[in-house]
Amino acid sequence: MSRGRLSLFLLTCAALIAGAAAPASGQTPSRTTVFEGARLITGDGGLIENSAFVVENNQFTRVGRRGEVPVPAGAARIDLSGKTVMPTMVDLHGHFGFQNVPEGTMSKEMFTRENLIDHMQRLAYHGVGASVGIGDLLDRADGKGGRTGWGDVPLRLRDEMVPGAAMVRTAGVGMAWPGAGAQGHPSRADVMYFVSTEEEARAAVRDYVKIKPEFIKIWVDDRDGKMKTLPPSLYRVIVDEADKFGVPVGVHNVKLADAKELMKAGVEGWLHTPVRGGDVVDDEIIATVKERIATNRHPRMWVTPGLQTPWMSTQGPRPAWLEDPLLSETYSPDQIKQYWTDPLAKLTPAQIERARKTLAVDAPT
Repeated sequence: MSRGRLSLFLLTCAALIAGAAAPASGQTPSRTTVFEGARLITGDGGLIENSAFVVENNQFTRVGRRGEVPVPAGAARIDLSGKTVMPTMVDLHGHFGFQNVPEGTMSKEMFTRENLIDHMQRLAYHGVGASVGIGDLLDRADGKGGRTGWGDVPLRLRDEMVPGAAMVRTAGVGMAWPGAGAQGHPSRADVMYFVSTEEEARAAVRDYVKIKPEFIKIWVDDRDGKMKTLPPSLYRVIVDEADKFGVPVGVHNVKLADAKELMKAGVEGWLHTPVRGGDVVDDEIIATVKERIATNRHPRMWVTPGLQTPWMSTQGPRPAWLEDPLLSETYSPDQIKQYWTDPLAKLTPAQIERARKTLAVDAPT
């Protein structure tokens, strides 16, 4: 297992431990409590209906079916019938730190320790125990012999356990063809290493790995033919150089043709489904996956589906989730209206049907 993949595995385990360590409301640190009746997702692929689990001194000590788990004398009992309990989630594709959530603005100036902690506390409130930041604001070589001087906030926070906050991990700033990295707000559009030659790519990787990222993020997306992106000759160099340091490479891509070449190059992670935008997985890419596993050539591959946009667009102009209290407790009414209510209300029946077809194709991928 590569260092980056091992880190992600340990991150998941740590998230579960962090969730277990949080005391129930009103509970003293030494109190023993048995929680009974919930559907329990155990986190190892198991599911226990009508469960019971014991928490002693802020640790899970016994788990099983209700009535079959020995309960310490004097333990408090909490009935969770009708509810589902699960480990905290791990977000492998986070974009945080730049946003001023209360004001609805973005800037590099907002990428501070205090603001990143605020974001992680919001995540924890929603059941996310850890997040890997993508395109974080971090000091890097500027390609001209100097440094950007953007600081090391995520690096310092990843060594801490902040009460009430999700844990922080980082995939660093990322790498892209000049101008073809993160799109959207300009505050984060120039954060990544921009490379257009083999020499630049190898130098960027050597600088990148110094922060010990969870993985190296690259963008391979021509934005519907509107811009140039990293060609195979360059991302093969990036994978080759990263291999020397035992760091995996994760990619943002869209097209089937790119996914095939990236798979052949040895890319290990996908920050979205590898094939989307109307393309579908074919026998050739499946054969490449099988070949990599059979030959032990980067055999561990992972995907962060990122299906939220097509899913949200399938729910109609006024989906029930817009009324979810968790949404209104996290975002202001104006932001909910701007980013969700108004755009969804403008969707035509044809657009909703197209979103449903996209979700049906991409979800099984």
